[in-house]
Amino acid sequence: MAANLVIVESPAKAKTIEKFLGKDYQVKSSFGHIRDLPKKGLNIDIAKDFEPHYEVSADKRKTVSELKTAAKGKEVWLASDEDREGEAIAWHLTQALKLDPAKTKRIVFHEITKPAIEAAIKNPRTVDGKLVDAQQARRVLDRLVGYELSPVLWKKVRTGLSAGRVQSVAVRLIVEREREITAFTAASSFKVTALFDNDLPAELTVAFDSLEDVKKWLESLHDVNYAVKDIQTKPASRNPGAPFTTSTLQQEASRRLGYSVRQTMTLAQRLYESGQITYMRTDSTTLSGQAIKAAEQYITKSFGAQYHQVRQYKTKNSSAQEAHEAIRPTDFNVTAAGADDQQKKLYQLIWQRALASQMAPAALERTEVTITISDHSETFLAKGEVLKFDGFMKVYGGGKDDTLLPAVQPGQALQAASVTATESFTRPPARYSEASLVRKLEELGIGRPSTYAPTISTIQTRGYVEKSDLEGTPRTVRKLVLANGQITQADEEQITGADRGKLLPTGIADVTTDFLVKYFPTIVDFDFTAEVEQEFDQIADGNLKWQNMIAGFYKDFHPLIEKSEDISRQEVSQARLIGQDPGKDLPIYARFGRYGPMLQRGETDSEDKPDFAPLPKGTTIDTVTLEQALTAFQLPRLVGQTDDGQDIKANIGRFGPYVQVGKTFVSIKPLDPHTITLEEALAAYAEKLAKDAAKHINEFASGIKVLNGPYGPYVTDGKKNARIAKDVDAATITEAEAKKLLAAAPAKKGRFKRRAPTKKSK
Repeated sequence: MAANLVIVESPAKAKTIEKFLGKDYQVKSSFGHIRDLPKKGLNIDIAKDFEPHYEVSADKRKTVSELKTAAKGKEVWLASDEDREGEAIAWHLTQALKLDPAKTKRIVFHEITKPAIEAAIKNPRTVDGKLVDAQQARRVLDRLVGYELSPVLWKKVRTGLSAGRVQSVAVRLIVEREREITAFTAASSFKVTALFDNDLPAELTVAFDSLEDVKKWLESLHDVNYAVKDIQTKPASRNPGAPFTTSTLQQEASRRLGYSVRQTMTLAQRLYESGQITYMRTDSTTLSGQAIKAAEQYITKSFGAQYHQVRQYKTKNSSAQEAHEAIRPTDFNVTAAGADDQQKKLYQLIWQRALASQMAPAALERTEVTITISDHSETFLAKGEVLKFDGFMKVYGGGKDDTLLPAVQPGQALQAASVTATESFTRPPARYSEASLVRKLEELGIGRPSTYAPTISTIQTRGYVEKSDLEGTPRTVRKLVLANGQITQADEEQITGADRGKLLPTGIADVTTDFLVKYFPTIVDFDFTAEVEQEFDQIADGNLKWQNMIAGFYKDFHPLIEKSEDISRQEVSQARLIGQDPGKDLPIYARFGRYGPMLQRGETDSEDKPDFAPLPKGTTIDTVTLEQALTAFQLPRLVGQTDDGQDIKANIGRFGPYVQVGKTFVSIKPLDPHTITLEEALAAYAEKLAKDAAKHINEFASGIKVLNGPYGPYVTDGKKNARIAKDVDAATITEAEAKKLLAAAPAKKGRFKRRAPTKKSK
């Protein structure tokens, strides 16, 4: 019987570790966290120095019981991950299993390999209380913010919203970037390129502000002479990037593989648990001496000594604490690994990046040819680049192809086959993708590697942000071409603003961000949020007591919560007066309502109730015009009548455009309710009636119905449903048989289950 019990977080990790330990060790999983603050209630005793009240979650009680049984009479080793969250899991295990934290052995490793596990067993320590305190401070602070601020948002903005230190800042970044883009006005200029004989391309070193200026300049090129003034050839080099941290892995996996942040972390977790890569939550770029030596051996053996160069990268973040090494393969000799194609691609990316970091720089030769124009001060510049030695690009490519220039000599006369002036436009700031948002948060010092993926997932789940593809809009690009002594204009149409996988704020994000910036500025302040992370680091270093840190925050935060009672919902709705409806002499507002941005015609406090309409597609509260609003209020629109004289009305509802006939509503997506024809409306209505008829098989005097559902025929009395067997003809079911089927069927489950009240800590 095993004398030792090793507890890890995941079954996959347990399975891998068990292979490396002998029969004296039993390895079991806690399946993640086993204790936490209960979901319902604050569960933090503010009066008792912010004492948290933890409970074993209902779904983990069986696990705890099994671990208690397994631990009896055994030496317990806690082997959760080596970051602060892993340390907290280890501490919670000591509390739930009634173990002494000062005596229980704690082991850590950043790769699941036999040498690493054996080394950890030889060098156990105890649970680090300072790391636990740092994680506890984060958990308590986030609960205080979420528990006290979220209900304020429910009252003042919309039910179901949430707020948080990192997520609210992330939403603010996306909202403010979108506003920058909306406010941006593109400026145009004209770049001039030329194609000289021998296919020598070159670009003029100056640009022109207007079509008139560039046209005048092109006209001045009649009878000019071109000549090579100077040729400069310089050596250059390109160095590899550092091995991956969590954020750089997320960014590069997005750029090269198209993976989302959450997808990348899930795949990396599986690779780590199967022993293929080192721990994937890290902001360190350093490699162990052992890894550097292993990389050297592989590089020199596979490519030659000239490809090797030792590098040790310095971690930019001085407080990096999530792990002690960058993400790398556990064995460089394993060039392919992973249980599926997605894991294999991510492993290859990690392997290539880590190996390339220990390789020689790529050697380049860059050539610049300066071309003069007689009687002109402007010059053309031709640039070429040749790869002389691929170095690290042997394994981590992505470099540009060689740009070879034809052989020319200083003083050589040239002929211009064509000179082209093309209009170009300044670009607005780029919208955030998941990866670029991670990079920005990291730059600001907000959050930590373990927080990025859940944060980005939360802001999408809560409806603050949508991940969308943008189709773009057409734009005319003016172009002038000088060839054979003639200038011709050849305009082109280009699509601008097209993009894929970008994070776009919703109307609720705008309103919530403005609300928080105005009334809770510290919560969404970039510097404050970064300073909080630094305070967590101080707690982890033992230089700050976590209760003092929380108290300092709460004394300023809680009064803002109390003061928020005086904020009017009307003020939060951000009503903007668009103009006056000339037909009804009523004001029209764009504002935020219960279900999102909308239009309001008339005053709320008037005797006559105001009319409401949804915002036209593609507009916001800030951009919708009076003309667009007046068009929106043309709904509901009478399209015509059915053959039996019923009105057909077209409108837009919460779920999109529809037509209504009596009490029947028919979706008409993607048709426009403003332009749908009577013929189109009648066709949609007829299709709906046909579907309903196909669904309805029979109805008895008692109200019991026999219907066709998506999973086959069934009977219902409105309260219970009962399936009809496949071998039974539903049309022949009698009322007595239907009642018998319903009596035997289980009752419908309610959407929400009433919970017993949770006791709050006193």
